Amino acid sequence: MKKLYPNAEAALEGLLFDGMTICAGGFGLSGIPERLIDAIRDAGTTGLTIASNNAGIDGEGLGKLLRTRQVKKMISSYVGENKEFERQYLSGELEVEFCPQGTLAERCRAGGAGIPGFYTKTGVGTLVAEGKEVKSFDGEDYILERGIRSDLSIIKGWKADESGNLIFRKTARNFNQPMATAGKVCVAEVEEVVPVGSLDPDQIHLPGIYVNRLIVGSPYDKKIEFRTTRPRETA
Repeated sequence: MKKLYPNAEAALEGLLFDGMTICAGGFGLSGIPERLIDAIRDAGTTGLTIASNNAGIDGEGLGKLLRTRQVKKMISSYVGENKEFERQYLSGELEVEFCPQGTLAERCRAGGAGIPGFYTKTGVGTLVAEGKEVKSFDGEDYILERGIRSDLSIIKGWKADESGNLIFRKTARNFNQPMATAGKVCVAEVEEVVPVGSLDPDQIHLPGIYVNRLIVGSPYDKKIEFRTTRPRETA
């Protein structure tokens, strides 16, 4: 089956619909599926529920979909530097389900593994536990967290072969792996596609069985989430 598509719009054709749930990979602005996010914005799909560690920053990453009011709900662990995310949440325009970072990763991994729920100590006795089942194991309380399944996963990789076997690069690996497996369909964008057999099997981070569609998104501009500088020292 041919997995390589000419662009993001073609790769998402027939997959988008209003009210859908999307799992999006990336950590801050590292490893985010930029081309796929742009295509979703341009498609005008609304009422989205998006599971992602954060929502980029104002005007970058998933922040683009917040700016166009296409997102109904975010399942995230971090608001970060995104002022529009913060504003919409505080004004009641955006529903937010805050989830501890490790728990969010495990919820997506569990969903992809067919595990409907799991117990964790993280969040016990806090607002995170409100409305959730609490169970005691060996004298310690744990809360039940549900696995996450989505209609679509969008991820960003470094290099892939034509069958979808994929390698991530450094920090860009964060959240992309579990998000990829949580979706009914996974669309990946990468910087380079090589012939089948070119990649060392021991270096594959995500097997091609999880990747349904694939595009080359390069070239990319390196975005800085929060720039901190200091004055130059005088001679």
